[in-house]
Amino acid sequence: MNVKEMRNTAREKMKGFCRVCPECNGVVCAGEVPGMGGTLTGSSFKSNVTDLAKVKVRLKTIHNATNPDTSFDFFGNKLDMPIIGAAVTGTAFNMGPTITEEEYIDSVVSGTVNAGTMTMIGDSVNPVYYDYALNAVKNVNSKGIAIIKPKDNDVVMEFIKKAEDIGAVAAGMDIDGAGLVTMALHGIPVGPKTPEDLKKIISSTKLPFVLKGIMTKEEALLAVEVGAKAIVVSNHGGRVLDHTQSTAKVLPEIAEAVKGKIMILVDGGIRTGVDVLKMIALGADAVSIGRPVAIGAYGGFAEGVEQVFSDMKNQLYQAMILTGAKDLKSIDKSMISIEW
Repeated sequence: MNVKEMRNTAREKMKGFCRVCPECNGVVCAGEVPGMGGTLTGSSFKSNVTDLAKVKVRLKTIHNATNPDTSFDFFGNKLDMPIIGAAVTGTAFNMGPTITEEEYIDSVVSGTVNAGTMTMIGDSVNPVYYDYALNAVKNVNSKGIAIIKPKDNDVVMEFIKKAEDIGAVAAGMDIDGAGLVTMALHGIPVGPKTPEDLKKIISSTKLPFVLKGIMTKEEALLAVEVGAKAIVVSNHGGRVLDHTQSTAKVLPEIAEAVKGKIMILVDGGIRTGVDVLKMIALGADAVSIGRPVAIGAYGGFAEGVEQVFSDMKNQLYQAMILTGAKDLKSIDKSMISIEW
């Protein structure tokens, strides 16, 4: 699909919610929450982008990495790329009412699978949409990850059980949604969890548990301790707390503490396949993307989402050739230079 036309369509459909800027950096949408911006000054969103831009790639072309392998194993599921869709919900008040929540869910679930990967699905303010998302995942051979807001423990475990029932690949919690304003506006209580809470929740399921919203090495170690199988280094796209560090900046310290003990994913400011290579070099096993997926869905439904992922995979492939990485495990810090 024509990417320029897709972005123009998304810009028109998301008018008043997202400008689909040439560079998605959080500058003009600062403070627009609900919406697609970062909270208050937008510092956290902007830092995700600017700090990742300070990671430079070292060009290398004397090697034998002529046909890199971009495939990634996600709990026994071979994906064509180390790029997974993030759980993004609330189309009407965050992205605009020109497509429905159901259309958005269908576009992202089917578009990611068509591209050779999968997506996380979220529990929206309306629980009906969570059930709809689970059904959409079931329709693509259950290739999806159910991510639940940090609600009451019993509610979380009930929602995980629903994910188990449809055979989801994994389940988890975006614990960084503990102060999410959009949930509070709709009268849905969310909040922090204790290690004991998490142990209880994780022990209730046989699915691999993903803990999203880890921004310190201390909490990364706690994630290992409570039994999580994966973490997502994330500040919720800069949408919940102003002036946090960027995900790119905290990732190396977290990776040093828990690499090999737990799967490490990261999101925040990732816009191209080159950004994916940077994050892996900084210590991630894979990445998750949100805002680019939303633009793909609004600009071209499932085909638009598939295009976003296919483009990023091709960019990653080219970046691996030009840095000498024959596979994902070959990507390391020697391929980057950090300018902070």
